[in-house]
Amino acid sequence: MENFENKVVVITGAGSGIGRALAVEFKKLGAKLAINDNNETALLETVNLLGGPETVFYQAFNVADKAAFYKFAEDVVEHFGRVDVVINNAGVAIFKLTAPEISIADYEWILGVNLWGMMYGSLAFLPHLRKQTESSIVNLSSVFGITGFPNQAAYCTTKFGIRGFTESLALEERMLKTGVTVTSVHPGGIKTNIARNARYAGNDENAIQQVETTFITSPEKAAQTIIRGIQRKKMRVLIGRDAKLLYFLNRLSPKFVAWYLIRFANQWK
Repeated sequence: MENFENKVVVITGAGSGIGRALAVEFKKLGAKLAINDNNETALLETVNLLGGPETVFYQAFNVADKAAFYKFAEDVVEHFGRVDVVINNAGVAIFKLTAPEISIADYEWILGVNLWGMMYGSLAFLPHLRKQTESSIVNLSSVFGITGFPNQAAYCTTKFGIRGFTESLALEERMLKTGVTVTSVHPGGIKTNIARNARYAGNDENAIQQVETTFITSPEKAAQTIIRGIQRKKMRVLIGRDAKLLYFLNRLSPKFVAWYLIRFANQWK
């Protein structure tokens, strides 16, 4: 899909970070936008950046809410008559807890937003995407969907799940020759507020700043990389030199990567 002029692009988690940057970039390319975020105030800020309520379709809801997501899909198609690109970007995090320290309620919360939200978005829109000659589903996994990280069991669980679902769906759509390209995106450290907004981050400013030193890629750069991936119909997109390095090191020597990540995590204690 080379040209996005008048294409209908759906983006979740568009209130900030990569989601907002994607909305801005697609707007520049002439796309028609349907955007979502759970934070209505942040979502409206993005809407205003895009030119105001009359220029974009938007709804504020939690992507973990199945009924709300499927209703959003129906409303988008009713409003525009079609859909061409769906980007499941919405995500949350839990700050620096080991697997047993995380409550079942917190596991259910993060799985609901990160994993089920992505699945709802993919499955709700897929029948409509198949009606186009070419269309695209893009699901935001992470470098945390490439290898496990200490103190991030819950987040890694969701991001590995996103990768598995997305890569399986990509192969199925190719087998069926539907014209739907499905892409798994794996960003490294992106300069967003995900660490500050993580559950249990609290007021630990020192720890937050330590985490943020690893964020090296701007949301705008990430958005541009994702768009190039859609244009090239790629199944997997790595964002940032950190993600690319970790991906290849993990293939070369998982033992070395494990040693490094343990050493790195110990610096934050």
